[in-house]
Amino acid sequence: MSHTADDSKALESQHKWIQNYIDSPENQRQLYRRTLIVVVISQIFGGAGLAAGITVGALIAQDMLGTDRFAGVPTALFTLGSAAAAYLVGRISQRYGRRLGLAAGFLTGGIGAIGVVISALTNNLLLLFASLLIYGAGSATNLQARYAGTDMANTKQRATAISIAMVSTTFGAVAGPNLVDVMGGFAASIGVPTLAGPFILAATAFILAGLVHLVFLRPDPLLVANGLSAMKRRGKEELSNVNSNDSQRLEGRGIVVGTALMIFTQMVMVGIMTMTPVHMRHHGHNLSEVGMVISIHVAFMYLPSFVTGILVDKIGRTAMAIAAGATLLAAGVFAAFAPADSMLFLIIALALLGLGWNFGLICGTALIVDATHPSTRAKTQGTVDVLIALAGATGGAVSGMVVAQSSYATLSLAGGIFSLLLIPVVLWSRYKPISSDS
Repeated sequence: MSHTADDSKALESQHKWIQNYIDSPENQRQLYRRTLIVVVISQIFGGAGLAAGITVGALIAQDMLGTDRFAGVPTALFTLGSAAAAYLVGRISQRYGRRLGLAAGFLTGGIGAIGVVISALTNNLLLLFASLLIYGAGSATNLQARYAGTDMANTKQRATAISIAMVSTTFGAVAGPNLVDVMGGFAASIGVPTLAGPFILAATAFILAGLVHLVFLRPDPLLVANGLSAMKRRGKEELSNVNSNDSQRLEGRGIVVGTALMIFTQMVMVGIMTMTPVHMRHHGHNLSEVGMVISIHVAFMYLPSFVTGILVDKIGRTAMAIAAGATLLAAGVFAAFAPADSMLFLIIALALLGLGWNFGLICGTALIVDATHPSTRAKTQGTVDVLIALAGATGGAVSGMVVAQSSYATLSLAGGIFSLLLIPVVLWSRYKPISSDS
């Protein structure tokens, strides 16, 4: 009840703006397009901030510690911070709207990046670890921003809106690592350790992304969607509610299937991706070859998004969810049976791995939006993204243990087979309960 009261107060405070959009379908379409533009701009900045920082986080820790034994700690802290931020951004967005939730998340990530730069200047390890934890908020917010574009989208536009956000992230994610040397030189010129240079870029990019949301995401699309939903509910108050239990059950299934789809694809993708560079180095591949394979993998994670979104909207969520499982299976089989010295097979395997993840994330996100009500949507989305972050951390941790105890082939094949669990889950979601009403 308290959440409903809070939402009502938020709606009342922006009543004049929101009412203009509730009363006008044309204004609603304009707000949808405007929101997408804001999301695209913020995602470009956010992608740059995310990629630039991750590229050298482990190297900074390695320099400070004098050993690579704990070089994985930055990634663990970053993931933990990302999970916590996903939860908080979801709650803030639900209570105050996307504008404040996303702005707060990006600005927090920017503060974390500044902390990393200061820790490098002062050689303070504790500050580095704390700052990396806070920096994870930028990653979580960058992922959560994909939902903002769906708030004013209809059912046939949602996956396309998600895909546009993901394609936008690609531009920043590609630019970020390529600016590492440039930012390193800039850092050195102002007396900052070279490795901290990318975090200067990350701080600037995250803060700009936050300001873009804060200044331009008006009126708030989630609050307008909430107002529209409340109006529709009032219009239907006197209609029969005979099938409400069946409807709620099916909506609950949508959340379960969307969440499972994204968790499974995240675990499989991160697990195989994490150990591919190790596998390649053990078989004589040099760093440039490793970089090429991973770059192609990342490209296939994001660049097909626009086509994927259209497919999810046109041919349906079920078909694309099954396609995600089948594509990940193909990736696992290729990776497992590829000759260790074959760049071609490894490229195909990692490209399929990225594509399967792309199918799963866009389709799963659309399912979550379809199955949630605006009054609880952002909160649910935040919780789901926490689970996705934890799934990625689990996949990365388990992958090392599997390879240590067995082999990269076993890991890849197991990941591919594991992804097939998506198919029965999706088929279960299609089962319509038989009403007991006579």
